[in-house]
Amino acid sequence: MLQNLENNFSEIEKKILLLQKNYKNLAEKFSELSIEHEELKKKYDEERKKGQVLAEEQKNIKLYSAISGNPEHNRLMKNHINRLVKEVDFCIAQLQNSGL
Repeated sequence: MLQNLENNFSEIEKKILLLQKNYKNLAEKFSELSIEHEELKKKYDEERKKGQVLAEEQKNIKLYSAISGNPEHNRLMKNHINRLVKEVDFCIAQLQNSGL
């Protein structure tokens, strides 16, 4: 019976050591993946910003093209002018409401 208990404790000790080893490996892997995640997040943010800049540049190119008289973009120019006029009207209305 004492031998049986010793064997059980020995088995438990081996399992604990194995669990500790697995835990350490998983902790290291988690650390590596966390670093990789942060790097990928930074790259994603950079690419998203580049995409926003490119979209803004494309919008500006279309607007410049419309200003220069390109018939394909006349509607864009009219819409842009209408938006600006609405903004100005809104600002004038706010100034009138504030008593200035």
